[in-house]
Amino acid sequence: MVAIVDYNMGNLGSVLNAFDKVGVKAKLVSKPEKLKEFGRVVLPGVGAFPDAMEHLKSSGMDKAIVEFASSGKPLMGTCLGMQLLLDESEEFGINRGLGLIPGRVQAFDKSRFDHTLKVPHMGWNELFIQSQNPLFEGLPDAFYLYFVHSFHVVTESRYVIGNTYYGYTFASAIAKDNIYGFQPHPEKSHNNGLKIIKNFASL
Repeated sequence: MVAIVDYNMGNLGSVLNAFDKVGVKAKLVSKPEKLKEFGRVVLPGVGAFPDAMEHLKSSGMDKAIVEFASSGKPLMGTCLGMQLLLDESEEFGINRGLGLIPGRVQAFDKSRFDHTLKVPHMGWNELFIQSQNPLFEGLPDAFYLYFVHSFHVVTESRYVIGNTYYGYTFASAIAKDNIYGFQPHPEKSHNNGLKIIKNFASL
């Protein structure tokens, strides 16, 4: 069974529905001590990085997520949830993340954009697979997913399993051992996103 972390910062209904669509039982979990009872955990998120970390810390969920990750069981962060996996973010000052994957979160550098591009990066865009991973099973080398974000992660190339181009190339999917992150919203990405969700549930 999959635990979806409920910390008042995500489109939880959409995530829950996505697992239901692929025939996987998932449950919203708000009590940190409950995470260890599950085989897989999803950390979703919509909103600002510092607010999200404050919510996680105030409940003790931050420590529970780190403890779960150390168990070796699969953990996936999506959108803001992916960003929280990293060491720190520059959103509204420098804020510490969960530190599960080395790197930082930074704003899109609009000086590298042409005049037609806007921030946030919103809508459908391609993810180009950089490194084969079980979460990509059954998907082509490049496929479309749905994005909504103003910040992106910067990490070592060995952790980047997928890239996307928006003004310049940025990491849109990352992985380190049993920990995975997707900048787009799989739950809003129709069949391609559902495939990722199903693959995650099959790990």
